[in-house]
Amino acid sequence: MHDSLGTLIDCWKEDPSSTYNTWFLWDQRVKNFRSIRRGISQVVQDIRAGTFGNAYRGSSLETIVGSVAEQRQIFKGADHAFLWKPKLRIPDIYENVSNQRAFADLLHTCDQCDCAEDVVAAIQRIDAMGIKGLGPAVANLLYFIHPTLATPFNTAIVNGFNAVTAGRVKLGRWDHYLSMREGLLRLNEQYRLKLSNDLGAIAGLMFDIGSGRYAAPPAAMDAAAAALWQEDLLRVRQESTALQKELSLASESDATHTSVQALLRDLGKALGFDVWIAANDRGRVHGSGLLGDGCLVQLPAIAGGGLESVRLIDVVWLDPQSSLVAAAFEVEHTTSIYSGIVRMLDLALGTPVADKCALFLVAPDNRRDKVAEQLKRPAFSRVSELGIRYLPYSQLELHHTSISRFGSSIKPLLEISQRL
Repeated sequence: MHDSLGTLIDCWKEDPSSTYNTWFLWDQRVKNFRSIRRGISQVVQDIRAGTFGNAYRGSSLETIVGSVAEQRQIFKGADHAFLWKPKLRIPDIYENVSNQRAFADLLHTCDQCDCAEDVVAAIQRIDAMGIKGLGPAVANLLYFIHPTLATPFNTAIVNGFNAVTAGRVKLGRWDHYLSMREGLLRLNEQYRLKLSNDLGAIAGLMFDIGSGRYAAPPAAMDAAAAALWQEDLLRVRQESTALQKELSLASESDATHTSVQALLRDLGKALGFDVWIAANDRGRVHGSGLLGDGCLVQLPAIAGGGLESVRLIDVVWLDPQSSLVAAAFEVEHTTSIYSGIVRMLDLALGTPVADKCALFLVAPDNRRDKVAEQLKRPAFSRVSELGIRYLPYSQLELHHTSISRFGSSIKPLLEISQRL
């Protein structure tokens, strides 16, 4: 099985439509870790302050779980386990304050610790309480806190693990989750040169096997079984060709995001600002050069250079004299706006900014209602104080040339954008 599993891993990594390429190597995946972790901290704060409430809808938990569920196919449906089921009265963290606090303690402990033993001990404590409906689906949150210590958990991952190892892991039980985690750690160590310390990689492999995209290597590999299995791998490769159109559309989306960043970069430089491009986007190819060409190579400390979230804001304009932030832009093409808003909050509330600093969400014209809907969530109650503005693509594309030629400040952008 081991040699055949290695063959499968190689095939999986070469498949452009595999979870490895569409999610694990997706540049937005790592970018969202910081924002999701911050959201988890907000859930803990709300529970401990007694402001969490007694409903999932409208809570900070809904906001953060919704953001996790949008992390492409592997986390689709991650919110189902947290939805209030009134007839069953589960999960019992909305009406039982003690259970609610225990849930907060689990999240806080895992956020503060840095070793596997502490994470496992925290899980065992919550398991011992027997809170109805609060099972291993919580591990999807823990993964974004400790991606090298906790593995994601859902039906497809469990099915894939059982198929590969002949295990009998069941959903809904923490002890079974911990057993699967140990097994995945062993497999990950065995194939460490092919996979990653980040357990999202091997979880993604199990997901693709468990969802039926790949067949697990047969336990007994005689010649006939090996031939059939190789036929299955060939079939997947052929199906991948048919899925290239979908991947191409995703690539076009990323290209649009980069093009808008470049537009804002050039506009900022034309207006005399120093420009910062998100740390993880600086090396993107654009035109005949890179997106970060001609921009700051280091974000000044006074502008939040020490905050990872601020360093990941798509585009930042800084006053060249004071090094204070004059304007910041988050480009939200197709993904959730949650992460971008959190980064804006970190900038506005955690760093000194220039007078009349402007914060913009730049998005397609047809996303305005979606943006406005997201901002109504209680978790974003402070956004209204910041004056974040909505800048539609059409207005930016229509006016950027004239603003570059005749503008001398951000005032024209205020004219073509809308207060949210």
